[in-house]
Amino acid sequence: MRAKLSTMFQSLQVRNYRLFAIGQLTKLIGVWMMFTAQDWLVLDLSGDRASALGIVTALQFTPVLLLTLLSGRLADRYDKRVILFIANATWAVLALGMSLLVVTGVVQLWHVFVFAALLGTANAVETPVRQSFVSELVGTPLLPNALSLSAATFNSARIIGPALAGVAIAAFDVGPVFLISVVGSLAPLVGVVRMNGAELHRAALPPLHERDSARVVDGLRYVRRRSDLILPMVLMSVMGMTLFNFQLTLAALAKTVFHTGAASFGLFTTVLAVGSLGGALSGSGRRARPSVWLVLGAAVACSVFGTLVGLAPTYWLVVLFLVPTGFFTVFFAQAANQRVQLGVDAAFRGRVMALWVLVFLGTNPIGAPVVGWAAQHLGAGASIWLGGLISLVASVAALIWQLRRDGVRLRLRLAPVPRVYLVPEDTYVESRAA
Repeated sequence: MRAKLSTMFQSLQVRNYRLFAIGQLTKLIGVWMMFTAQDWLVLDLSGDRASALGIVTALQFTPVLLLTLLSGRLADRYDKRVILFIANATWAVLALGMSLLVVTGVVQLWHVFVFAALLGTANAVETPVRQSFVSELVGTPLLPNALSLSAATFNSARIIGPALAGVAIAAFDVGPVFLISVVGSLAPLVGVVRMNGAELHRAALPPLHERDSARVVDGLRYVRRRSDLILPMVLMSVMGMTLFNFQLTLAALAKTVFHTGAASFGLFTTVLAVGSLGGALSGSGRRARPSVWLVLGAAVACSVFGTLVGLAPTYWLVVLFLVPTGFFTVFFAQAANQRVQLGVDAAFRGRVMALWVLVFLGTNPIGAPVVGWAAQHLGAGASIWLGGLISLVASVAALIWQLRRDGVRLRLRLAPVPRVYLVPEDTYVESRAA
């Protein structure tokens, strides 16, 4: 067990990554508390309109759609550490402004809309830079483990943040929750300042006039030639648009279907995050690039359980299905992320990861208003199971395409242990003929 734990948390032995992880965990707990309070505030200000949640979600992620590719260009051209400091400092200032509006009681719905867009702009700059910066913290050998731990950090915050927010909202209302998020947002700034630049795994940046132009179009052309990168990105774009809107749909499900309070909404988000944490840690021992079959299998499983969440008729069945849904959501996202990161050249990593963030988060401005409309007019449950079915169709279609491309078939063996095997097409034909 000691050896297993040592392997699972190996990246934390690197001081720079340890500072990074602590800063991210602290900030993200506050961010998830703020998001939970924000969703509850929007429902209160809008008269329980799920469509208003869809608008807020769209405004948060529209800057990702517009700016992420440019942020990837910055990551490949300038010092990522400096960009991270500026982006996180901007987030902290904006979060403070929003908190003051809420605490003083003058906040209106349009204020929430404006700050959602501004905070989304800071996030659009920070996220792809942060994604590509992990490789500089630990180097390529530890990159799969570091990515898994980063996902675990994110999902640990998703467990702690909404749970604390649910209790805090019930006890103190939403104002103090926003103030806590401001304090937490300072932690990444401290971590970035304390990092040792000499221990980063990167080549020294040449003078500005000698650097590669790092054009966005070159990154797009690089990805276009790589079907192994395109497939996980296409899958992520579909699932991100239709299914991964739990921030929106679970709030609507808790309040409009089961007529529960903020604490129950926090429970939904927490059990989803518990499963997500398991999915993140399950891949922490991975040392090689995940196979395309692992990615596709996780996508199918995620879609199936997401559909079951939407179809569940009772509150406790929703809680039950959210655990495996969270597990396979993160297991899929993490495996797909690792397949992309470990398959690109270092010179293109910033731009490729910017494109990854674009398909992961940038599809929300398109999907969130549609999902919000579906939740309001068809019901929150229907908005979830419809997204699950669309994701399932996309996952199965991707699986069939990959099977035909590689000339293999799936074979199921039930005894002694149920297993799925890949066999070459000609072997399958010969066995049928025999």
